[in-house]
Amino acid sequence: MFINILIAVAAIIVVFVIIVAMRPADFRVTRTATISAPAAIVFAQVNDLHKWEAWSPWEKLDPALKRTFEGPIGGNRRHLSWAGNNRSARKHDGHR
Repeated sequence: MFINILIAVAAIIVVFVIIVAMRPADFRVTRTATISAPAAIVFAQVNDLHKWEAWSPWEKLDPALKRTFEGPIGGNRRHLSWAGNNRSARKHDGHR
């Protein structure tokens, strides 16, 4: 009886290893969202870091967080840093 259990467990492990070995080594996770607005309006909201306060989910986690902006308002070489509670302590570079 014990031998049969060991054989069954070994068979399950072998099947599992074979299935895992046949899977691709890499994978991709994608997300999509549909926004009911023209692309130019959406781009204007995400391109200007000063406008992020209106829609960023981090703003709701810590309304008292302090923001620091560096560089131009839009385009490349802009930088946004913020400090707040542990849930909102993040940093974003505006580099593309």
